[in-house]
Amino acid sequence: MHGFRDFILKGNLVELAVAFIMGTAFAAVVKTFTDVLMGFIGKVGGEPNFDKVLLADVRVGTFITALVSFLILATVVYFFVVVPYQKAKERFFPTDAAGPTEAELLVQIRDLLATKA
Repeated sequence: MHGFRDFILKGNLVELAVAFIMGTAFAAVVKTFTDVLMGFIGKVGGEPNFDKVLLADVRVGTFITALVSFLILATVVYFFVVVPYQKAKERFFPTDAAGPTEAELLVQIRDLLATKA
């Protein structure tokens, strides 16, 4: 079981799986969630689609709709995928802060080179 845990949590496997999930199966869930939130935004603003918004006679509403949808998607992915992954990684693979610093390693290397010369 230890080897399987190492395989799953080390390397780029999880990052690739997250990208694949975001692009396929998870996209449907996030899109539905985004549609629901856009519906609530529409209740406040009158319409969940900002496509008709004009700024200096330029339609910027499509961009606003895409931006709001992206922010919702990024929030969902961050809190439901990235944060749990980081917590699992910290739990199973804690960083070893007790090791020598870079300066200490350089001093050791210098001393070794000096004894050889």
